[in-house]
Amino acid sequence: MRLPCSIFVSVSLFTAETTAALYLSSTYSSAGDQIWQGLTLLFTLVPSVLVQLTLTFIHRDLSRDRPLILLLHILQLGPIVRCLEAFCIYGSVGRVEEPYVSITRKKQMPRGGQSEEVERQVGQAEGKLFTHRAAFARTSVIQAFLGSAPQLTLQLYICVLQQGTLMVISLLSIVYGALRCNILAIKLKYDDYEVDVRPMAYLCIFLWRSFEIATRVVVLVLFSSVLQLWILPVVLLNFLTFFLYPWILFWQSHSPFPENIEKTLTRVGTTIVLCLLTFLYAGINMFCWSAVQVKLNDPDLINKALNWYHMAVYYMLRFVENASLLLLWYIYKTDFYNFICAPLLVLQLLVAYTMAIFFMLVFFQFCHPCRRLFSSSMTQGLWNCSSLLCLMCNSASPHNRPIGKVALEPPSPTAYTQPVKDGAHDTTSDSTDDMPNDTTYDMLNDTVYDISDELGNKTAGGINGVISHSVSCKA
Repeated sequence: MRLPCSIFVSVSLFTAETTAALYLSSTYSSAGDQIWQGLTLLFTLVPSVLVQLTLTFIHRDLSRDRPLILLLHILQLGPIVRCLEAFCIYGSVGRVEEPYVSITRKKQMPRGGQSEEVERQVGQAEGKLFTHRAAFARTSVIQAFLGSAPQLTLQLYICVLQQGTLMVISLLSIVYGALRCNILAIKLKYDDYEVDVRPMAYLCIFLWRSFEIATRVVVLVLFSSVLQLWILPVVLLNFLTFFLYPWILFWQSHSPFPENIEKTLTRVGTTIVLCLLTFLYAGINMFCWSAVQVKLNDPDLINKALNWYHMAVYYMLRFVENASLLLLWYIYKTDFYNFICAPLLVLQLLVAYTMAIFFMLVFFQFCHPCRRLFSSSMTQGLWNCSSLLCLMCNSASPHNRPIGKVALEPPSPTAYTQPVKDGAHDTTSDSTDDMPNDTTYDMLNDTVYDISDELGNKTAGGINGVISHSVSCKA
């Protein structure tokens, strides 16, 4: 049984960040900056309350008679108590004989095209530790993107304007939360397999998320420092887009309202939980790509399909947005930034975001623990995405649109002289059967369609339709 180090790291970052935020709030109060004090406390208390609610919900404390635990959660001391409880459980392993154990079955990573299923006995103590780890993995994501990310943006903005104190702890908390989000996504998508994440994978994720989040925060702060009124529409547009996107997909799927989240929840309570889930999803995508994709019409509320198209579109649009915000900052920057080389700073930020994309590609290509289970390689997936984008651009261009005069012209004489062979359809179908099985990705439903057969049939049908039309015109 592994030592619960991840729980200790989560609680340590939570405690350190809360302490630093309270200290900064006191300094702002003594300096008379009531606005900075209020915002600092807001970005500290709101995620703390959400963390307490998440721990209470996962451990089902409301349905159990544990008034002391509920009181400690109300006092915002829940994570510390849960951490001590986890280490007490770890220390008691082997001292007391457990009355019964459960058996779990996990598949190993396929080697040589075969994957073996391994049975393993799990005791009560290990099951409780697993629940603690799962709970803190989720609270780390909540603390990172609903608390640390806004807090870091605020403190960096104050640092730029008033040479204040930058909270490095917040940046570490965001990166750690994003890392836990990636690991959580892998374990949710490949729940049937025994996943072993190696140190190189952790390093690639850490570098990927560090460059991505740091660049995003700096870009938002620089833009807001010169165009204070325009930062609100930018943030609201990003947030509302990602908040409403899962609900739009759910509405288009015509699926019934999910009722299997929690038996004790009413329809109103289920709606609140789903809104909080999409709220967290929007907060994550505000700063970086969310490894866990929300899908409300799925029983698990998680999209377990890896969609290269969504990822490629997200990073292309985010790169364009960051470049546009930096360009606007460079145009409207004030004399306050005369002490820095503005073109060099813009170049460094764009290169940093490119480095984030590079480490992401390295992770999925070489370090992903379940890369053998990918239906298509990352290179092939991105190539299909680029081909689909080029196809869409070509179809939208005016050169490929039919013109009225051309459509009204009579068929050319060559159409009458060409012989109609009975084997035309067979030849076309045979040629399409030999084509590689290309796949295209649905932009909304994350589904994959095989188009080789359909393409062949439609092509053959289209040729026969043209020939029959020509013959009828001749007659």
